[in-house]
Amino acid sequence: QVQLVESGGGLVQAGGSLRLSCDASGRTFSSNMMGWFRQAPGKEREFVAAISWNSGFTWYAESVKGRFTISRDNTKNTGLLQMNSLRPEDTAVYYCAAADFFGARQVRQYSGWGQGTQVTVSS
Repeated sequence: QVQLVESGGGLVQAGGSLRLSCDASGRTFSSNMMGWFRQAPGKEREFVAAISWNSGFTWYAESVKGRFTISRDNTKNTGLLQMNSLRPEDTAVYYCAAADFFGARQVRQYSGWGQGTQVTVSS
């Protein structure tokens, strides 16, 4: 099973940018879907973005479409989430995970969850 570790979170003002990284180990990362999710205090974990194994397909939540960009480099076993035009409502712990199912966007379809990285956007 692939294991993932997130990094790159921090505190940023509204309108700013952050880039999150997701480093994979264990089972071959390149064969999996990779997804980013987030969880705000008192809320359920929600889908943010996903990318297919060969980067040919991407999916985004409506709330981040046009502001966030997901990418991956299978040669480095790394995934990225570039977040621009950040808003206070983007504040959450961000997680990456892997899935075997093409187009997976449900939390239950993913595994290999890391500890998450905190993103805080001040107004």
